[in-house]
Amino acid sequence: MQPFHLAFPVHDLAAARQFYGELLGCSEGRSSEEWVDFNLYGHQVVAHLVATMTGDPVSRNQVDKDAVPVPHFGVVLQMPDWHQLADRLKASNVEFVIEPKVRFAGEVGEQATMFLKDPSGNALEFKAFADPSRLFAR
Repeated sequence: MQPFHLAFPVHDLAAARQFYGELLGCSEGRSSEEWVDFNLYGHQVVAHLVATMTGDPVSRNQVDKDAVPVPHFGVVLQMPDWHQLADRLKASNVEFVIEPKVRFAGEVGEQATMFLKDPSGNALEFKAFADPSRLFAR
């Protein structure tokens, strides 16, 4: 699978470095005074400093009885990695948008999921499937 690239706005690069680098464990790549590359599980995500960020542009969609923030981005992890990340985030007293849980229990799309926001309000989802071959199952 090829890595994806995503650029997103932040209001504070130091806070982005703490969140993505220290909390999530993303190594840092190239950077300037206006942006920082992070390695998010093999994918290139780039925090771009913006002068102003306007409010909370996030909408919500109902998914399996949860109000899922839209837009959001994230990574599908292996189940052991998902549990390790969930444990680390809980131990760091992260405020979750949606607490770590299993969604669609007993259904084709059963998955572990959790949502949180970075310091600039960007929503992230981390998920895992007990059977990774079910990622696109209908």
